[in-house]
Amino acid sequence: MLWLIAKYAITAGMVVLISEVAKRSDRLGGLIAALPLVTVLVLIWMKLEGQSQTKIASHAWYTFWYVVPTLPMFVAFPFLYQRLGFWPTLIASCVLTILLFLLWATLLKRFGIELM
Repeated sequence: MLWLIAKYAITAGMVVLISEVAKRSDRLGGLIAALPLVTVLVLIWMKLEGQSQTKIASHAWYTFWYVVPTLPMFVAFPFLYQRLGFWPTLIASCVLTILLFLLWATLLKRFGIELM
């Protein structure tokens, strides 16, 4: 139980750290947020919990393919935010990401990569 609490605290601490840095510097906050810190933490947690090398490598492999359809959101968000406001832009960005993910998964399936 202590291990689970430590995982939550460290992971939550990363989110708080990034949001606090972003308050002071857009660029530095963006840089830190863009780093795959959560993925690195997950890989560490998996290793420390005794997951197999295959399982850990598979997690990293699929993470790459899941990141790709999320990237256009970061281009669309600033453009839409100026026109729609925060909440509509956030919803539109989420919908865009889901649609792009479905298209991406369909495309990759043709190449033998199953995301769903």
